[in-house]
Amino acid sequence: MKRNCWRLLRVYLIWAAIIFILWLPIAVIVCGSFKPLIEFSDYPPHILPRRPTFQNYLALKNVPHLLDYLRNTIILMVGTTLGTLISSSLVAYPLARMRFRGRNFWFGTILATMMVPSCVTVIPQYILFSKLGWLNTFWPLIVPAWFAYPYNVFLFRQFYKTIPSSLDEAARIDGATEWQIFVKIIVPLSRPIFITIGLLSSIFWWNEFFLPLVFIQSEELKPLSVGIYSFARTLFRMRWDLVMAIASLMLIPPLLLFALGRRYITEGIKTTGLK
Repeated sequence: MKRNCWRLLRVYLIWAAIIFILWLPIAVIVCGSFKPLIEFSDYPPHILPRRPTFQNYLALKNVPHLLDYLRNTIILMVGTTLGTLISSSLVAYPLARMRFRGRNFWFGTILATMMVPSCVTVIPQYILFSKLGWLNTFWPLIVPAWFAYPYNVFLFRQFYKTIPSSLDEAARIDGATEWQIFVKIIVPLSRPIFITIGLLSSIFWWNEFFLPLVFIQSEELKPLSVGIYSFARTLFRMRWDLVMAIASLMLIPPLLLFALGRRYITEGIKTTGLK
């Protein structure tokens, strides 16, 4: 009995340490958003503000291009999420529901591309988009999403395989085409995985920093993540108070999306492992 108690205590302590490590950066950002600028130079540093203030949030109205950053982030998030859902779901359908020669080979090829680090392909992409004249536009970020991301194809395929094949066979007997089967049977039954991938894609592109930094230089086209970085670099003195305030506001949409779709995310990810 005593051994079991110590084992449970170790488990709880490990999970408490993990939760602390994960939430510490968020606590630093949120608490820092209420600090006056002078407190960021205090030594030793402290997380909680000694003289809390809301002036950091009120001062955001003076940040140049802030509304442009927000608009651009929404455009990127919507464009890439739609592309991801449409393309990945279409690619996954024949891999899961249709029989043809080389199906496993093509699925294995798609999975193999997941092993290639995304940073390796940035230079070839930059050269290609430069020759197409797409640099400093949204196209290098939105267009690739319409060609199916391998991991999302994998998730869609695994979910599709949990749907009984008898539904397809009955629809074919009634004269339904593959497109009708996909639209009228598969898509309605796949709502959890559509919501899961849609939410994960939205959160990813809301936070994405590296790719917009590479392909976009115009201040009017930068998303929030890159805009904060550019804003901080242009100041004579690093305004950590304003940076923390903007970062705190950026935390709200992903947290809301996850809270609203948590049930679907759990169901979607859990179901993809059944087959």
